[in-house]
Amino acid sequence: MRPRLDDAAVPAGVCHPMPDVLTLREAASWLRLSERSLYDLARQRRVPAAQVGGKWLFPRAMLAGWLATQAATPGQGPRAAPPAILAGSHDPLLDWAVRQSGCGLALLGGGSLEGLEALARGEAMVAAMHLIDPDTGAFNEPAARAGLAGGGAVGIAWAVRDQGLILPPGNPLGLGAIADLARPGLAVIGRQPRAGSHALLLHLLSEAGLRLDQVGFLAAPAMAEDEVAAAVAEGRASAGFGIRAEAAARGLAFVPLLRERFDLVMDRRDYFEPPVQALLAFARGPAFAARAARMGGYDITATGGIAFTL
Repeated sequence: MRPRLDDAAVPAGVCHPMPDVLTLREAASWLRLSERSLYDLARQRRVPAAQVGGKWLFPRAMLAGWLATQAATPGQGPRAAPPAILAGSHDPLLDWAVRQSGCGLALLGGGSLEGLEALARGEAMVAAMHLIDPDTGAFNEPAARAGLAGGGAVGIAWAVRDQGLILPPGNPLGLGAIADLARPGLAVIGRQPRAGSHALLLHLLSEAGLRLDQVGFLAAPAMAEDEVAAAVAEGRASAGFGIRAEAAARGLAFVPLLRERFDLVMDRRDYFEPPVQALLAFARGPAFAARAARMGGYDITATGGIAFTL
């Protein structure tokens, strides 16, 4: 069963069972707020709510999670709100959704590790990441647990992506496995050392019994997924390691090697902030699903679900 945000206990005095969806009056009573106060919070998109047929409705489980995240951790003072920045790894579907949704998040690239560190320093609201743990093969949770020592974070599933070899049309050199990148004379476009794709490539090379210095990388690494495909398309590289969507966008050959999970990590309290909720609401719509299908290489079945909590 997929983990959820903490489901706070029903306050004493409220009869059981409670419905899964609460009206404004029921939610206000449960939260011990006036109806006017809760109405104002809902209009400002500061609580999880939906307006249906002119009435405000409140999913009880999400409301319980929101309430739990508002409670300050014992011994800690008030937390400064982070800027509305989504930092970390590059994903073309995510970039498109941020722009199209009008969520207000600013994009700050730099790789999965840099995004995680920006989140830990309070310099970003969300970190985009796809970091594999070489010992367990798990994605993102081990790195987030190590990088966010204070806990209180949540990982939201964005997509499962196909990763593999990006090659010229028709794959003229007949490359078919990660070990083929070590062929003498092959020019390979790599990624910056703090990128999730670089960590994943290291992992796959290690599994194949190869070292990084056995691969003929170009001197300058690609700083984003689209730069890998561009280097191959322009003939500057014979091969690269990246996602299927970027290969398809440029009509390049692609050899799938594995599927990876790409997550959005944030403080639990920020999950309920308007920019995050606007992005996730857009990702539940038909335009998002159609875009993911056209791009190829994405499984969005779990998009918006809770991947892990810390």
